[in-house]
Amino acid sequence: DGRVLPFPPAPPGGTVGYTMSSSTHRWPEEEPPLKEAPNILIVMFDDAGFGQPSAFGGGIATPSLEKLKATGISYNAFHTTAMCSPTRASLLTGRNHHAVGSGQIAELANAWDGYTGVIPKTAATLPEVLRHYGYATAAFGKDHNTPVDSLGSGPFDRTPTGRGFDHFYGFMAGETSQYEPLLWEGNVQIPTPAAVEGGGAYHLTEDLADKAIGWMRRTKALHPSRPFFVWWTPGAVHGPHHVSARWADRYKGAFSGGWDAYQKETVARQKAMGWLPEEAEPSARPEGLPAWESLSKQERAFQERLMEVYAGFLEHTDYQMGRVVGEVEALGLRNDTLIIDIFSDNGASAEGMGGTVAELNAQNGFTSTVDEQLRVLGALGGLAAIGGAKTDNMYHAAWAWAGGAPFRFTKLVASDWGGTRTPMVVSWPGRVMPDRTPRRQFHHVNDVAPTVYELLGISPPEVVDGHAQDPIDGVSFVYTFDDAGAAERKETQYFDIMGSRGVYHKGWLASTFGPRAPWEMGAPDLATWDPTQDAWQLYDTRPDYSLARDLSGQPAHAGRLSAMRALADAEFRANKVLPVGGGLYVLLHPAEVKRTSNTQWRLFPGMVRISEITRDRARSRPRLSRDLPRSGSHPGERGAEHHPGSGGACLFAADGSLYYEYSALLLRRYTFKVGRLPPSSAHVKAGDYPRSPEMILDCPRLPEIARLSRRTSRFGREARGATGVGRTVPVVFTANEGFDVGMDLGSPVADYYYGLKPFRFDGKINAIHFESL
Repeated sequence: DGRVLPFPPAPPGGTVGYTMSSSTHRWPEEEPPLKEAPNILIVMFDDAGFGQPSAFGGGIATPSLEKLKATGISYNAFHTTAMCSPTRASLLTGRNHHAVGSGQIAELANAWDGYTGVIPKTAATLPEVLRHYGYATAAFGKDHNTPVDSLGSGPFDRTPTGRGFDHFYGFMAGETSQYEPLLWEGNVQIPTPAAVEGGGAYHLTEDLADKAIGWMRRTKALHPSRPFFVWWTPGAVHGPHHVSARWADRYKGAFSGGWDAYQKETVARQKAMGWLPEEAEPSARPEGLPAWESLSKQERAFQERLMEVYAGFLEHTDYQMGRVVGEVEALGLRNDTLIIDIFSDNGASAEGMGGTVAELNAQNGFTSTVDEQLRVLGALGGLAAIGGAKTDNMYHAAWAWAGGAPFRFTKLVASDWGGTRTPMVVSWPGRVMPDRTPRRQFHHVNDVAPTVYELLGISPPEVVDGHAQDPIDGVSFVYTFDDAGAAERKETQYFDIMGSRGVYHKGWLASTFGPRAPWEMGAPDLATWDPTQDAWQLYDTRPDYSLARDLSGQPAHAGRLSAMRALADAEFRANKVLPVGGGLYVLLHPAEVKRTSNTQWRLFPGMVRISEITRDRARSRPRLSRDLPRSGSHPGERGAEHHPGSGGACLFAADGSLYYEYSALLLRRYTFKVGRLPPSSAHVKAGDYPRSPEMILDCPRLPEIARLSRRTSRFGREARGATGVGRTVPVVFTANEGFDVGMDLGSPVADYYYGLKPFRFDGKINAIHFESL
């Protein structure tokens, strides 16, 4: 009945005799398992807010989304999980995110069943299933569901091509630079492109559109009758917010009124266009986020420019999405293509905290002032540098709150629609009639897979490639296509991200905020946190669209709140959510991060992009040795080995000397001349780097022995602090780049060789040896 995949092979054609003359040959007639199956294109942006796109009342131009909306139907009660990896896992499998081991991002995996970071074989993805029904499948953009310890080494059945995609082009991480991304094609690491084909400066989102267009053209040219499934999730507009001034300058002055004014203006537009019901109430600015009027004139200029760059980035991303959809039209496939555009994988991100030129400062618990940010920008060219390759900028958390209008909170808050609700458009001219009436039925990303299965007449398979399948959790929303007022069919859905949690049931939501606010620096102090004592709120979501009226304190609803909390607990148990707050575990216990058990590493020239997580033990307490015989042809202008990104550490040769540089996420940079490179071998040790206050580079066979003390380096950078490196990075330098031997891929650490990237070492490195102390 088609419920066990793969299907049995077609019978052989012809007959077989003893000789070819006594045999007949005929190719078997293979009919595709599905007839007249549509092409499928799923689009999803990253970290964008409900109140940002002009298509739905926001202040940022999204003409491509407006055009798509005009050809289909829209949903204003569609939900994500509030976090990227969990949303993607749930959408692709049709199951709840903890049920498929994805209770948090891949880097924060732990051993509890709901948090392993590994999608099980018992939860086949959409492309895995559709490939058995004759679909060509491809993914372009961000993959954040590959376990970190599998990157580049396997097992490769956990990468995109191991989860059903014939082709993958993009990055495997939470984020990457738009100018200097570290990319994969299939399971192969590829060089960072220097320019988009056809000329012009390189930008990743443009490249992803080009690659999707090229793949669709080739697929349809070679197999015109074969339907395709394309997953286009570019990773934009996740930080860092990178886009050229040509796009950002379109918004000069557009946000001068600040975030408070933006929120009010957006809600007014949303109501005027019928996207929000009239009774929807705008939320109050969360505690801890400042009023725009409280900022100095200097800070307003900084915060305004951060938002202008973000707006240009979002419009640019919308434009690239329009190019992909435009190619479907150009190929004559538009009427036969189902497009599902999920505007974002979660709400707008507050992880920029107070606004920053280096977004990972927040993840490392680095506090900084606007003056410090402006000092860094001053060295890079002022406010005009924001959005360029030398910054990893991200806007103020208050812009994220305003961009989530009319809701209260942001990404990572699973207890509120600001973290989970996103606009969705479904467009299929050959099947779905355009209708401007918003669909208000409650739905969730786990409903996409069963919707596709229903449209194709597929029963969710019971066995895929020999693996018995877990039940589908989602509910198809095909019933809403032709009837905007159809009775809601999805009754229950739980939410949980890092202890921010709740449950929806038949129009009611019970929820609790959780132990941390995403816009506050550092991990919460959980020593006294008792989840059983969390205060819960209760909302009747049908008359209270924006969750503005908490009914938990009303005696008339005490019984309902108690029943909802019991339902939440039952859902948590059934879906492997427990223990509550499990996604926070490795943030609180960094030593428990899933990583290699190695205590020694021997690395060789050409070994690159080794994950920080994989090598964390060496990074914490290494004893590092390098054998650097100098070749006769060495010009003294090559060689790097480091953790790259806007933060990082490197040891490099230049002008016949050896240098060490440490970048603490742009806020501090320390550069030291270690000594001259001799013609013979050199043995270099670094004790307990980079965290030790007694950091030493010991070079016994070099003419100079350099302790990292207060001094001015050859490059004019002052080494601050009595022991040189006064501010070190405690958690992670970068979300996507890694450790390189003999070169510096991606974003260079040292300013000295920025224009010489990848700065390959022209001398000879025999090996690099790390030891944990």
